[in-house]
Amino acid sequence: MSTNISTREGHDALKQELDHLWRVYRPEITQKVAWAASLGDRSENADYQYNKKLLREIDRRVRYLRKRLEDMRVVDYSPEQEGRVFFGAWVEIENEQGETKRFRVVGYDEIYGRMDYISIDSPMARALLKKEVGDEFVVPTPTGDMQWWVNSIEYVK
Repeated sequence: MSTNISTREGHDALKQELDHLWRVYRPEITQKVAWAASLGDRSENADYQYNKKLLREIDRRVRYLRKRLEDMRVVDYSPEQEGRVFFGAWVEIENEQGETKRFRVVGYDEIYGRMDYISIDSPMARALLKKEVGDEFVVPTPTGDMQWWVNSIEYVK
């Protein structure tokens, strides 16, 4: 299981998703199901079957989000974090080949659809924790250990 923490922005985005699903999207789909059901034979009604399936998926996501948000702990920026890599940090790293990467260390639920976010539970984030600018660190990968250096650390305040 993943660490159940989130940045303030990530928590707010999940709450907005839940609100949209429950107040806007689910009622739309429920209406479509009712309309399709009124047409008669449901066993051969593609609209009914498709929207019923969609409704189950929405309900599953709503249950997940409610449980997740209930248990989630929001981690805000603290001045004590400055200068070292902790949760919520934007980090730029570089390897021996001069390849650089820039990303933010966030909670598990925040990484989807974002190429510039990594989970606090990832091997990269775990290896980075508490490092300072200029520090060297090693990340275990399936192809062997990778060596990186920390170029910069920033926090959203």
